[in-house]
Amino acid sequence: MTRAISLHDVSKVYYASDARVVDRLSLDIAPGEFLVLLGPSGCGKSTVLRMIAGLEQITDGRLLLDGEYANDLPPSGRDIAMVFQNFALYPTMTGRDNIGFPLRIEAPSTDPSPRVDATARMLGIEDLLDRYPGQLSGGERQRVAMGRAIARHPSAFLMDEPLSNLDAKLRNRLRAEIASLTRKLGVTTVYVTHDQSEAMSLGDRVAVLRGGVLQQVDTPRSVYALPRNVFVAAFIGTPRINLLRGLVRAPLDGAMTINLGKQALRLPEPLSLDHKLLRVQQGREVIVGLRSEAVRIGRLAEARPGETHITGLVEHVEFQGHEVLVHFNTGSRPAVVPDLEAARPQARPVRRRRRETRMLDRLRARAGSLRAGPVVALDEPAEQPPAVASPDGRQPGDLVVRTTPDFDLRYGMHVPLLVDVAHLFVFDQHGERICPAPDRLPDLDE
Repeated sequence: MTRAISLHDVSKVYYASDARVVDRLSLDIAPGEFLVLLGPSGCGKSTVLRMIAGLEQITDGRLLLDGEYANDLPPSGRDIAMVFQNFALYPTMTGRDNIGFPLRIEAPSTDPSPRVDATARMLGIEDLLDRYPGQLSGGERQRVAMGRAIARHPSAFLMDEPLSNLDAKLRNRLRAEIASLTRKLGVTTVYVTHDQSEAMSLGDRVAVLRGGVLQQVDTPRSVYALPRNVFVAAFIGTPRINLLRGLVRAPLDGAMTINLGKQALRLPEPLSLDHKLLRVQQGREVIVGLRSEAVRIGRLAEARPGETHITGLVEHVEFQGHEVLVHFNTGSRPAVVPDLEAARPQARPVRRRRRETRMLDRLRARAGSLRAGPVVALDEPAEQPPAVASPDGRQPGDLVVRTTPDFDLRYGMHVPLLVDVAHLFVFDQHGERICPAPDRLPDLDE
């Protein structure tokens, strides 16, 4: 039996420090679904998991398990198993005793050996059952910890960064094992991680959090291809998306361009619907997002339909074996995304307002909480250190391009680049995506 989990406007506040760790989170997890909670360390992911498990009290909102109110249900009554980051094994018990311990607690008169043996066969750890945790490697301990959760036959698994303490090779192997195991068991799983590679490879859906606020929840493919805002776009993807400050120019008698400083992206005609909608941004500063695969090395004569031409100066070349990441200087100014790695955005100062505007204040506060503060800053903070220039005075690269090892590129070379504007992202000054246009455009008749 698996179970549905629903969170409705759930918040968590620690009143001692007046910290709102989770802010009005609403999320529906279908039975048998594998959902990944993704975000920077400290953004509230583990707190959400602990509230589902009953280890943290919910300040506001409702938790529903199979449609039934579960805020006050004790952890023992939720039929949920949790796998922790630090294994949490009893050091004086063997692997067999660690796996069978919760079974003996639930049914003291029943012999847990058959279920322990079946779980061990499933995980391939039969030869580890008579060893103590101190005699096991990190990966073996994590398998025993997972076996302890699986042996209970719970209706849901909660996994709190279970692979973060392991080395990269073992992490990749266990990641594949977790994906195969959860598919076989068909149990609802909520998995917490700050590693976007884990999130994209494991989850049926990915929920991105920032500052305790849900930014976007969708399939891995959709979150990558259509990020809701600039934070999601920058957090997901390797290498990180190129974010450049641009200015929209849309003359009535000429081609539409987005100026990037010393160069401009000319939008090919006839304009697509998404690019036509950019006309309302005429004269406004925007953030342009380009994935590394949206730019390729090539001359103007080699341009395909929908590609526009710019040039770049090679600043650095990263050889990855099967591919090469080239850092170019195009004369553009990168957009600053504050708090991209920080857990929580900087708090805004609270201003007192007149009593008559109390309702308007609440609406503004609601809108602000949905963004968890400003997502992007087009004006760099004064305390930010200036970018370090190269020895000859040039600024560091602003555009990273993924290419093949066939190109012999060296520092200082001028290289022609072709940009596929069909894969162009444009975000407004608040960091919200405006191109490609959101699924639902505002209806002027409403």
